[in-house]
Amino acid sequence: QVQLLESGGGSVRAGGSLRLSCTTSRRIRGDYELAWFRQVPGGKREGVAAIDAEGTISYADSAKGRFTISQDIAANILYLDMNNLTPEDAAMYFCAVRPGASCRARQYPSDFVFWGQGTQVTVSS
Repeated sequence: QVQLLESGGGSVRAGGSLRLSCTTSRRIRGDYELAWFRQVPGGKREGVAAIDAEGTISYADSAKGRFTISQDIAANILYLDMNNLTPEDAAMYFCAVRPGASCRARQYPSDFVFWGQGTQVTVSS
């Protein structure tokens, strides 16, 4: 099993930046896809960005040009650097793992096996 723990959420003003981190309990063997999702109350959980073991990256349209996903494989940490935040970015952000997979253009929650509990991001106007 793999446990994931998100951190780095908080409250920022519009235009600000935030770095989210996701620490996994162990290094994931073989192929994998790591992804960030976000969800607002009453809304669907939507993919934000993803990266795989080979370093291939994909972004949702809403994240392109503003968010950067990266990983420190040795430290078992996944990052999401968010810049120029807007109120529309406010959500609970989750990290998740899809073992045995490579990065796809779009991510769907049902494909991911392990999840963190989420970290809250709020953005004030």
